[in-house]
Amino acid sequence: MGRPLWFVAGAGVGVYAAARARRVADTLTADGLRDRARSLRLGARLFAEEVQQGRAEAETELRERLGLVPHGRPELAAGTGRTAATTDDVKEIRR
Repeated sequence: MGRPLWFVAGAGVGVYAAARARRVADTLTADGLRDRARSLRLGARLFAEEVQQGRAEAETELRERLGLVPHGRPELAAGTGRTAATTDDVKEIRR
């Protein structure tokens, strides 16, 4: 039972090595290198988009905690308990 087992194990390793060698050879061709460069560029773009989205979410959360409007202007609080300024409030402040 020992020799057939080693024969099958050797054949399996040979098939695996041949498949890996073919993949490496395909990777090192011009098309393979181009595909790798494209996938690297795509990965970098997706990562940058995720970072930008996370930054926007964090900024929105911070603005909400600080009581700022989304455009970056602080909200004016009137003495009536309102949290946002109306156009009438702005006109009064400008006078």
